[in-house]
Amino acid sequence: MRVFGYDFLHAAASARFINLSSNAAAVAWFGWHGDVLWWLGAAMAASNVLGAQAGTLLAIRHGNRLIRSAFIVVVCILITRTAWDAWRSMAT
Repeated sequence: MRVFGYDFLHAAASARFINLSSNAAAVAWFGWHGDVLWWLGAAMAASNVLGAQAGTLLAIRHGNRLIRSAFIVVVCILITRTAWDAWRSMAT
């Protein structure tokens, strides 16, 4: 974010575009090879669109502070989960 001079809101928007591009490339690759569960992909795409719309509305209403707070909460949850999994694997 700092290298490109983005705040959290603009970085999140850029990440969405990059995510869309990589998803389109994956669909093209696996579709070409016939390895796509189209019904599952359609359900996931619809859920992704609904989540993106909800997130966009929240970001527009509450701005950079909400995005930063949500990011920190998610990262803390992922760190906790990773530590828990590591601890469990060492205990067995």
